[in-house]
Amino acid sequence: MSYDGLASIRDFIRWAASRFNEAELFFGHGSDNALDEAMHLVMQVLQLPWDLPESYMDCRLTPEEQLSVAELVRRRIRERKPLAYLLNRAWFCGQPYYVDERVLVPRSPIAELINHNFQPWLGDVSVSRVLDLCSGSGCIGIAMAHQWPEASVDLLDISDDALDVAHINIDQHELWGRVQAVKSDLFKTIDDSPERPRYELIVSNPPYVDAEDMADFPEEFGHEPELGLAAGNDGLDMARIILARAADFLAEEGLLVLEVGNSQWALQDAYPEVPFVWPEFAEGGHGVLVLTAEQCREYQGIFKSRMTA
Repeated sequence: MSYDGLASIRDFIRWAASRFNEAELFFGHGSDNALDEAMHLVMQVLQLPWDLPESYMDCRLTPEEQLSVAELVRRRIRERKPLAYLLNRAWFCGQPYYVDERVLVPRSPIAELINHNFQPWLGDVSVSRVLDLCSGSGCIGIAMAHQWPEASVDLLDISDDALDVAHINIDQHELWGRVQAVKSDLFKTIDDSPERPRYELIVSNPPYVDAEDMADFPEEFGHEPELGLAAGNDGLDMARIILARAADFLAEEGLLVLEVGNSQWALQDAYPEVPFVWPEFAEGGHGVLVLTAEQCREYQGIFKSRMTA
């Protein structure tokens, strides 16, 4: 993997992309092709913005920068780790987050909904309290805290490791006091609280990978915590519970946003009478449903009756 003769930013991006294709890496943790992955790697090592002017692409790297880029390319190929873990950094809603192998790499299409204030479904509802359920690194909840500067945000997760990472991100984003990370098995902790909270927004990216997909995952996914991925034979173990209980925690005009990924079709088959809305994403992604609080209440009986199906 010699990089003799390479000099410019452009050279190293092209070289990295060629090496990634040659090694037949899997891409799915922030990029979906070798060239974008190479661009992310080089720009982050060099501490440069994504929208670097074209005139800078022919700038030469110092010997130290060349070595840093080349070593990271080697590690990405040798270890088959997602780039975010090698850098301890992932981007979500245009902002950086600390990540390591205790949490999933942020990649949810919910970011696009956050950037658009969950419109048109949220309407003119005033957002004062938000729940990020199965929060992992906390990126979804923290992004919503930035989007609604007056709102308080609860991050709930069952994993102590994930909560430790979320606390790092709360600290780095300077959101102490307005965002809190709490250990909870889904809704259990807030269900047991003296005053059950009500949220205008409940947003959840829970485990939703079915048994078949878990068995077929590329090596890169093996570095992510299984606790954040696996959700039973049909991928709906967590989704069923969330749908059955969401109405109990939503404000009168609240909104539930739930990601189920490839398990979308299994969920539609399980609840054919429920009019789920599935937003289309300009930036890619699928499998995110939207239900109003009114709909959650209307269909709660159905959700509860099939909670353990």
